[in-house]
Amino acid sequence: MKIQESGENYLETILILKNRNGYVRSVDIANELSFTKASVSRAMSILRKAGLIVMEKSGNIVLTESGFARASAVYERHTVLSDFFRKVLGVDPETAVQDACRIEHVISQESFDKIKEYIKDHGSNS
Repeated sequence: MKIQESGENYLETILILKNRNGYVRSVDIANELSFTKASVSRAMSILRKAGLIVMEKSGNIVLTESGFARASAVYERHTVLSDFFRKVLGVDPETAVQDACRIEHVISQESFDKIKEYIKDHGSNS
């Protein structure tokens, strides 16, 4: 099942909240993203059917191995791109984060790898 950009954003948010709080519930996601609980519930159903999350009886949402891999990849792209825009290109931090959030879903692996290679070769403070 192909997960769209919004699904990737949910996975990334679950990863961030898990790292921040140690647990994730639907209400936490709704609060973080300023979405309704109904919207989050629908998205969690789609992610569960795709095998990317598990909903525990306690209400906690847990990433599966494949969900964690997908969330980690999106989060890496987000952080690398936003840092690149800020530190290398001098983009305003807020704009850098917003642009990274859009680009992280569509950038090719080749282009992303080249950006990481550039940072490695030139440092992030070029």
